Order: sequence, then C-alpha cells, then structure tokens
Amino acid sequence: MSIEIAGVSKRFGDFVALDNVSVSIPSGRLTALLGPSGGGKSTLLRIIAGLERSDSGRVEIEGIDATDLPPQKRNVGFVFQHYAAFKHMSVRRNVAFGLQIRKRPKDEIAGRVDELLKLVHLEQFGDRLPAQLSGGQRQRMALARALAVQPTVLLLDEPFGALDAKVRKELRDWLRRLHDEVHVTTVFVTHDQEEALEVADEIVVINEGRIEQIGSPDDLYDRPANDFVMRFLGPVTQLGDQLVRPHDLQISTGAAGPDDVGGRVTRITRIGFEIRVEVATAAGQTVVVTLTRNEFLALGIDVDATVHLRITPGSPTTTAVTGQPAGLEEDLATTAQ
Repeated sequence: MSIEIAGVSKRFGDFVALDNVSVSIPSGRLTALLGPSGGGKSTLLRIIAGLERSDSGRVEIEGIDATDLPPQKRNVGFVFQHYAAFKHMSVRRNVAFGLQIRKRPKDEIAGRVDELLKLVHLEQFGDRLPAQLSGGQRQRMALARALAVQPTVLLLDEPFGALDAKVRKELRDWLRRLHDEVHVTTVFVTHDQEEALEVADEIVVINEGRIEQIGSPDDLYDRPANDFVMRFLGPVTQLGDQLVRPHDLQISTGAAGPDDVGGRVTRITRIGFEIRVEVATAAGQTVVVTLTRNEFLALGIDVDATVHLRITPGSPTTTAVTGQPAGLEEDLATTAQ
C-alpha cells in the first residue's frame, strides 16, 4: 500500500535531521532510502513506523492519516539491523510472537509460522535458539517475524549492515526474490549504493535532511540531478569541469580531436576484470579511466604513454561545483560504500 509523506521535519536540538521532506512511496514496490550516515534516512523510516514523532508534516499509510497513530496501530513490520531477537525463545517462538500478542488461534499461529519458516528457508531450524543461527539466518528469522502479522508495509533499517560482504550479497538477492513473492510495500534504509541499485525498484536519495532525487536505479545512475547524486551513486572522475563515470571516458593514442584532452599515463592498476588507468593532464588533473582487459590490451599502452581523453557522447555528466581535488571523486564514492 502507498505511503505519503508531506512536509515532514524533525530536529534533535540544534541538529536538523529532516527538513520539509515530501515523498510518495508506491504501493507494492521495493523502495530504498539511500544516503550518507547522518543524512536523515533512518529518522524518516522511524517516523513512518511511528517510533519517532515528526515536529511537523503528515504521514499517510494506505490512505489513512497515521501521523498521530502509535506503532501498533499502523500495521507495519519493522526489521532492525541487529535482529532484536528474543534470545531465550526458539526461532519458531520468535516468529510467532506478534501473532500471540494479537491473540490469534493456536492453529492459525502454527500454520502461519510453518508457512513463513518455509518461505525464508528456516523450516529445519525452528527449534533452535537465535544464538545457534548464523548472522544471515538470524536476519531471515527477523524478516519472517516482521511478516508474520501480515503488515501493510515492511520497513527495514540497514538490515544487512552487520553482515560480511558475501552474506550481504546473498541476502539482498534473496530479499529481492522474497519481495517478488509476497508483494508487500517495502522500504529499506541503506548507505550502500550497490545494494540500492541492485535491489530497489525506486531510490530516494537523502542528504542533510533533504531529498536530492527520486527515481529508478537507471534514472539516478544515468540522469543524476546534481553533483551530489553523481558522486554518491557509483564511481566518478573529473575531466575539466565535468564529473563523469570512469567507464564513460574514451582513451586513444592517435591524433587528437578538437575536444580531446591530452595527458600522460601515470599508473595502471588491474582490479579483477577491470583495468584502471590514471592519466595526468596538462592542467594538473589526475583522471581515472576504467577499461576492460581486452580494451586495454588493444590500446597497447604503458606508464608514461601519451594519450588523449574524451567523454563518450551521450554519457551522464554534471558540472563539478564543490572543491574536491581532481581525481579523488572515485575514491570518495568507494569510501562511501
């Protein structure tokens, strides 16, 4: 079901967590709230859940004004980063807890728990304690518990943040498949650009309490609204005054074209299937170009080679408006992940 957020603001003392935020989250979609730490995304999620009260503005869930409703009246499922499991209860009892609180019949509870444990591939672990599960299994248990009460909206606050990279990758693939099966309106918070781009139907980019851009992963990556979105969603480098993706730069050793920028290769680094070529231009910039192995071998270049750079026609660019040193933007994007 859709979520409508209109004019929501929230302050903690002098700190502005959200500044007049308005966004419509479509029904049945998987939406990511993406941004740097402290940008306001978790605060917005907690306001939707009723765990925080906004200073101003309105929240509607399924067409009902939920602004003043307590969490238990909003019919939302909430999954925390650190599971919040009942350590003394079995997996089965953890999943059943919300249904027991609502005093559902025992047969109904047993059937629903069996169904959910099968859905999250934990049916053989129902009698174990949470401490006997892996981190990924505990997070799947937390998702089953949130889904048990058949929520209108499922909210996840950095659900995979405490897990290692391999398990994160497996779980986000699983979350995407799970969402396609249950079709519940889902909102998840992440600061991981790859996670948002891979999993979400729609991304809301939040920075310093304000929304920078809303759109599909393709929209945001290919048509960034501004410098911040360009820098935050994926690697960037700078050529002249233009921010551009390193894989959208062409490098050549032939005659220079009218818009080409000349330079000298200063470093070549292989990272898996990618070759990163750093080029120092006459203007003092260090520009990063990403090539495939075959493209690099076809060029036949080495350190100290003289080359020419150009932006591939039609590639997304923005004008650099901040004072970041040239050539550091790709490192910043990687660090943000």
